[in-house]
Amino acid sequence: MSEEKELSALEGDLEQYKSKISQVNKATLTWDKDLIFIGRTNRGYEIEFDAAQQWGCSPTESLLLSVAGCMGIDMVSFLKKMKCEIKTYKMDIMGERNPTPPQYYTSIEMVISVTGSGLTAKKLERAAALSHEKYCSVYHTLRKDINVKVDYTFENT
Repeated sequence: MSEEKELSALEGDLEQYKSKISQVNKATLTWDKDLIFIGRTNRGYEIEFDAAQQWGCSPTESLLLSVAGCMGIDMVSFLKKMKCEIKTYKMDIMGERNPTPPQYYTSIEMVISVTGSGLTAKKLERAAALSHEKYCSVYHTLRKDINVKVDYTFENT
């Protein structure tokens, strides 16, 4: 199969998954105590937010995890369609923030480690690029001036 046809098939499968995603998301945030809040999705999933970071994560930490989760879903989906067998996928993510309010992220660095079979640098680069450039909804919700760096390691087992 030519690379262009393969890419079209890859994107078609992901677009089918993405087309099932609700265009409107709803959630509820409830104050618990001090500066601790509980976020609940419409489907009942919970996350605790804590300004002191003793009982839960900070909202900005959850944003980093959301970028990582969105990109991870995209990449693993693409790699499987590229006939890679994924045994492990791990992303270490670090965000650097503006020192003064609003303390938005100025840069994000991701280091992705994947083990499995059929992995190549070209496949990982393509999967990361497709997510970053086209499919990762969370990334595309961030500021346009954010600097994002993606590195990866892989091991075929």
